[in-house]
Amino acid sequence: MLYSIIGTGNMAWFLAQKLTSAGHHCTGIWGRNPEAADVLATDIRIRPYTDLNQIKDGDMDICFLALSDVSIETIAKKLSFEKTVLVHTAGSVSINVLTPHARDCAVLWPVYSILKNNLPRHRNVPCAWEGTTDKAKRYVQSIAHGLTDILFEARGDQRRWLHLSAVIGNNFINHLMAVCQQICLEQQLPFDVMQPIIRQTFERIADHKPYDLQTGPARRHDTITIGNQADLLKHHPDWQAVYKAITASIDNMYKKKG
Repeated sequence: MLYSIIGTGNMAWFLAQKLTSAGHHCTGIWGRNPEAADVLATDIRIRPYTDLNQIKDGDMDICFLALSDVSIETIAKKLSFEKTVLVHTAGSVSINVLTPHARDCAVLWPVYSILKNNLPRHRNVPCAWEGTTDKAKRYVQSIAHGLTDILFEARGDQRRWLHLSAVIGNNFINHLMAVCQQICLEQQLPFDVMQPIIRQTFERIADHKPYDLQTGPARRHDTITIGNQADLLKHHPDWQAVYKAITASIDNMYKKKG
C-alpha cells in the first residue's frame, strides 16, 4: 500500500521503518521541523514533503497523523480527503476529530512504549484499531499486518480505558523505578540489587493474576511499617504522597475482597 506520514517523532519512525520493511511504500513525510522530516525520509530513502499542501487526496492509500494528542485535530483541519484514508495513532483521542476532514477515517494505536532509538525488532506489538467505514476498516487492518501479529478492534471508550491502563502499567511503573533508583543513589546503595525482584515481579504476572501476587506491608495491613516508611520520605513529599496513595489503594482493595 501507499502511505504518507505527518509527524517526525517516535511513532513516525516506528511506522516508517516497519511499514517500509514490510513492503509498503511511503510517498512522503512532512513535519513542522523540516530537518527532522529530512532525517526520517532519508532513513527510508525517500524525499520529504516540503509543504503540507503537497499531500494530495488519492496520491496515497493511507495518510498517518503520527502526532502528539493536542496536534491531531489542528493538522486534520488542514486536510480534506475523499479517497485517502485518514488515520491517527493516539490511544486517547477520539476518531471523531478526523471525520469532518475525510470520508474514511481510522485509528491505529500500538499498545507499546515506542522510542525511535530503540524500536522493537519483533512483531509482538499489540495494536488496537478502529474504523468509521468498511473501507477504512479494511485498509487499516491490511497495513497494520506490516507492524504486528497482534491486532484487535477497540472502539472509542475501550481504547481510552486501555490507554489509561497503559499509562499506569508503563509510565507510572517506570517512574516508580526511577524513584527506587534515586533512593538507592541517595543512600549509596547499588540499584543493581533491585534488579532480581523487579524481574521477578514481571515474570510472575506473566502467568498469574497480579491480585493473587500482592505482598508487602499494605497487603498485610501493617500500619507500623507503613508509618515508618512514610516518615522516611518526609524530605520527598511527592514520593511520600505517591507511597501513601498506592498504600491506601492496596489496603482498600484487600479490605474489600479479603
